[in-house]
Amino acid sequence: MSDEGIMQFPCRFPLKIMGPSVPEFSERVIEIVERHVPGTPDDAYSRRPSSGGRYLAITVVIQARSQAQLDALYRELTACELVTMVL
Repeated sequence: MSDEGIMQFPCRFPLKIMGPSVPEFSERVIEIVERHVPGTPDDAYSRRPSSGGRYLAITVVIQARSQAQLDALYRELTACELVTMVL
């Protein structure tokens, strides 16, 4: 286990990704997460539509190995044209 700043790795880390409620959004989020955290199981993802149904929030809990991994994943998610916000 490594110690980088205040977080200790490896650790479980939740990400909330928001975007339009279209099939491509979920597909793209899964592709990006899989690139950075291979083998993330389907049950690590939960989805919640907005009250009007126009937007979708996807929460995924990953097993983070390092701050560099989290930074790279965050950069790629926020660069995706379908992603509105990442928390």
